[in-house]
Amino acid sequence: MSRLQYILKRILQMIPVLLVVTILVFSIVHLIPGEPARLILGDKATPAAVAALTEKLGLNEPLPTQYFLFLKQVLTLDLGTSFKNNLPVADLLAVRFPVTLALTLLSTLISVLISLPLGYFAGTHKDRLGDQVVRTASLVAISMPSFWVGLLLMILFAIKLKWLPAGGWDNTSLWGEFKCLILPAVTQSLMTTALLVRNTRNSVVDITRMDYVDFARSKGISDGQVRSRHVMRNSMISTVTLLSMRMAGTLGGSVIIETVFSIPGIGKLASDAIFGRDYAVVQSVVLLFAVMVLVINLITDILYSLLDPRVSL
Repeated sequence: MSRLQYILKRILQMIPVLLVVTILVFSIVHLIPGEPARLILGDKATPAAVAALTEKLGLNEPLPTQYFLFLKQVLTLDLGTSFKNNLPVADLLAVRFPVTLALTLLSTLISVLISLPLGYFAGTHKDRLGDQVVRTASLVAISMPSFWVGLLLMILFAIKLKWLPAGGWDNTSLWGEFKCLILPAVTQSLMTTALLVRNTRNSVVDITRMDYVDFARSKGISDGQVRSRHVMRNSMISTVTLLSMRMAGTLGGSVIIETVFSIPGIGKLASDAIFGRDYAVVQSVVLLFAVMVLVINLITDILYSLLDPRVSL
């Protein structure tokens, strides 16, 4: 099987998963106790208003009919209207999604740039002082809650040193947006960095003991080529797995991080929609998060096929 056929096969396998996701997302409103229309409008809403909203949302139709209407809206990107903002949900997501995407990519970049060198260094200096320092620092980083780390960074770099903004969003320039993302990205990347360091370190320790590494050195291959072709490439297989899982986790964690730093992303939008009972927005955000997780898994599978040609077979 060629790599292109493998990728197409993985894309086709995403279709039934997406259908199941739409069923689960559709069920969110109907699993909540009480009338969805009354929950949206509040307890003080009149029966006439509740009946009108029920008719508008099609909640008086049979459940299969409601689901197919919902599926049609999803396929046509007609995600409804936000009752809180009085704007189309698709427009809200189009504005907020780039912020969350930039935050996720920046935090992932920080994690990779820090964890791979430290993990390799610790793995090649097993049980020495440098390895012990890196492992201890990783354990401390894993133990610290992200919201607490965010508050500490905010106090130090924003309030004390005044180097970076404490929160909010400056959309007047790209540099202003980047400065607003630094503290949230560092906070979000801390846990991922610590886990990747430990995973890379353990992988390097295991791989350097393999016979094919000793055989490569015995053939006169330079240490640089052994590190890049044999040690790091093989250790990246498990690292990519963990990184993809952490990227999916940061999407859920963005609700906390964006709320702490007042970043106008998808996570902050979801938090406001939950407390504001804006269920159309909640459904759309959950669906978008699910699609992003599937895309991350697809990219991971593609990287697998590049790192290990046996995967595509």
